[in-house]
Amino acid sequence: MLPQNRWLVLAIVSSALFLVVIDMTVLYTALPRLTHDLHASASAKLWIVNAYPLVVAGLLPGAGALGDRFGNKKLFSAGLVVFGLASLAAAFSPTSGVLIASRALLAVGAAMMMPATLSIVRQTFSDEKERAFAIGIWAAIASGGAAIGPVLGGVLLEYFWWGSVFLINVPIVVVALAFTLWVIPNRAGDATRPWDIVASGQIMVGLIGVTYAIKEFGKQAPVYAAALIAAVIGIAFLWLFVRRQGRSAQPMIDFKLFRNRRFSAGVATAFIASLALVGMELVLSQRFQLVMGLSPLEAGLLILPVPLAAFVAGPIAGLALPRLGSERIMWVSLVAAGLGVASLLYVYDAKPLVQISSLVVLGFGFGAAMTAASSAVMLNTPEESAGTVASIEEVSYELGGAMGVALLGSLMSTIYSVTLVLPDTMNVSALVYDSLDEALIMAQGLAPETASTLIGLANAAFEQAFTSVIMVASALLLLTAVIIKVTTRIGRA
Repeated sequence: MLPQNRWLVLAIVSSALFLVVIDMTVLYTALPRLTHDLHASASAKLWIVNAYPLVVAGLLPGAGALGDRFGNKKLFSAGLVVFGLASLAAAFSPTSGVLIASRALLAVGAAMMMPATLSIVRQTFSDEKERAFAIGIWAAIASGGAAIGPVLGGVLLEYFWWGSVFLINVPIVVVALAFTLWVIPNRAGDATRPWDIVASGQIMVGLIGVTYAIKEFGKQAPVYAAALIAAVIGIAFLWLFVRRQGRSAQPMIDFKLFRNRRFSAGVATAFIASLALVGMELVLSQRFQLVMGLSPLEAGLLILPVPLAAFVAGPIAGLALPRLGSERIMWVSLVAAGLGVASLLYVYDAKPLVQISSLVVLGFGFGAAMTAASSAVMLNTPEESAGTVASIEEVSYELGGAMGVALLGSLMSTIYSVTLVLPDTMNVSALVYDSLDEALIMAQGLAPETASTLIGLANAAFEQAFTSVIMVASALLLLTAVIIKVTTRIGRA
């Protein structure tokens, strides 16, 4: 590979990474229209969002090991093909069930690509400063891409049907695949590296079971038997996975890596930052559309300062890493993000310039935190295990996103349901307690006065839920910052 081609390699893997992470959040602005067109229930709506990050998180450890075994270019190229085909299937899904299945197939392609992107970056850049800067760009794409998802979704939905948010992936995949085959060099993998399909299945079943239990417990009328069974199955499979890894001579995830405080801090930062970002964007984009009555495009544009600030923060943090260190950048960035999220409680009805200031602060914090986290994970482990280690960092990122939807989404649904109190004389379906979407749909068939009352009470309940989610997201970020500062200081002592 020519030396100047290393930046082209970075551009190729970054474009693929952008598709992978943007698909985690691109549906947020599309959810109200998608729910209406496919007649999706509240449960199906959560699974449409959750199927993608959950399957990705479950497959990432195995995909990382495959990359180390067969070579990252091969896995990356195959992942692009799967991702492109799944995008076509998702774009033309006739039902919510087909869309959920297509999202799961999308996740298979994404899981094949993600560890390879970060591994290729590490292998391509040998200079320490260039590598830190390249990781900063990678992290900016990872955090900013997720944040820009609602914006892109809003722009597309302004002019096209909801399937366009998937169809746009196809031409980018074709171009990226052509450049991958031409530019990225083939690097031989380690044929002795095992691929444990049983362990991959265990962790995926475990994650899906636990998340389903959380979602079910968060319903207004949960089916406790189903939730308990899912929780037991999920915890049991996760325990089996950990036990299997402890007994393996070449584990898919070597838990000894977590003895390194910098590595552990990086994983924790990626997990909590992703959880808070995805959860915050979910409730914020829903509020913009359902409460404020904005179009998907307008809602997306209001969130635009978050990804823009994250895109700027990533490379800046990368340049500062050699001088300041990943630990300091992690906890300072999490504090900035936490304060930015908390400020939304005071400015979400303020003038646009004030709201933009808060979104810029939290976006900058997220972008810098993800850069420092990626650096702490990748640069504190051996290069020959780059794919496996990258998968751990990306599992924390994807799992954080899934938990952001499951935990904060369920918290929002629970508080909305509990705080919504309707007059006894209002004879409406119990579905109005499920979500604000259902209440607004129900109001369309009511008398004007009754509809106005229902909408007013539902909006008030949603605002209570919104406030609670923002408070929890901010508290998680600030608490994680404190823990990282204390534990990394102890580690240096």
